[in-house]
Amino acid sequence: MSQCTAKKAWLAKALTIINADFNRSSDTHLIKVELPCFVGVALYLKDESTHPTGSLKHRLARSLFLYGLCNGLINQDTAIIESSSGSTAISEAYFARLLGLRFIAVVPLSTAAEKIKQIEFYGGECHRVEPKDIYAKALLLADDLNGHYMDQFTYAERATDWRGNNNIAESIFAQMEREPHPIPTWIVVSAGTGGTSATIGRYLRYNPELHLNTQLAVVDPDNSVFFDYFKHRDATATSTKGSRIEGIGRPRVEPSFLPDVVDHMIHVPDAASIATMRWLEGILGRKCGGSTGTNVYGALMLIADMLKNKQQGSVVSMICDSGERYLNSYYNDEWVAQQQLDLAPYTTQLNNFMRTGKLQN
Repeated sequence: MSQCTAKKAWLAKALTIINADFNRSSDTHLIKVELPCFVGVALYLKDESTHPTGSLKHRLARSLFLYGLCNGLINQDTAIIESSSGSTAISEAYFARLLGLRFIAVVPLSTAAEKIKQIEFYGGECHRVEPKDIYAKALLLADDLNGHYMDQFTYAERATDWRGNNNIAESIFAQMEREPHPIPTWIVVSAGTGGTSATIGRYLRYNPELHLNTQLAVVDPDNSVFFDYFKHRDATATSTKGSRIEGIGRPRVEPSFLPDVVDHMIHVPDAASIATMRWLEGILGRKCGGSTGTNVYGALMLIADMLKNKQQGSVVSMICDSGERYLNSYYNDEWVAQQQLDLAPYTTQLNNFMRTGKLQN
């Protein structure tokens, strides 16, 4: 067998393995959140934590591997390198193990220990560096090992088929078909790479009847530049601090974040994200991660406006990952105190919202 034929045979096998894994996976559940104040409105959370690797990033990792394989960037000897705050690296380590490939994650020093353990569980290696160094270190490793830098922050928006093919947007609308308000008034997501907002925003535009009736809102945490970039379009904007809400928010404008497909952006303080995440545990009976808190706080802000204006409709957001990954940070009172975050005002605000439908400070 020639070298060329062997490479093609390996590629065919690799694609079969990934597609078989996809075929074994069911769609993620869409949870309806019930609150006393919801009159004429409904909140739904798409539970992405139920993917095999426990987060929304499972979709992205699969797409990035397929993109790399079909573009000839990954073969049977390729070391895979990624810069990640954890969840994408966990999912990519899973797929790398399926294909028998070496995987190295370059992660910030602050990455939750639970995430490091998961990356290593799937056979991945971790290089912990200062947040400002993750891109340069990943590129250096890829060059030294003659490997492939997955670069989720560049390729997320192009690796996913935004026209359909069971992407997250198509799945949401299919699951909403039998609900009282099947076409959401808002879809609310957070941005790490920007890939999810790009996929949903493009899908809405590709289906004009949806685009006319559904708006896309992106929520952004502290120490992230996406919100300012959306307002001012300054692509050189940077932040000297990394995001405390792992998986979302970036200190620089990433190529995969497409502001022109976003209708509205909301800045959510980190204290609000963490308070909402903890508050949500009492509603759902389970722990969710910090980015879920960011999503839900933004969704509740929009619902409060809908209730104020006596507007009926539905709002869809998502559970990005499980809170079990953050027991030593977001669910740890000592960690919260060290971060000088005061959750009490937001907890009071959320409890009042349950009764009144008003989200006031």
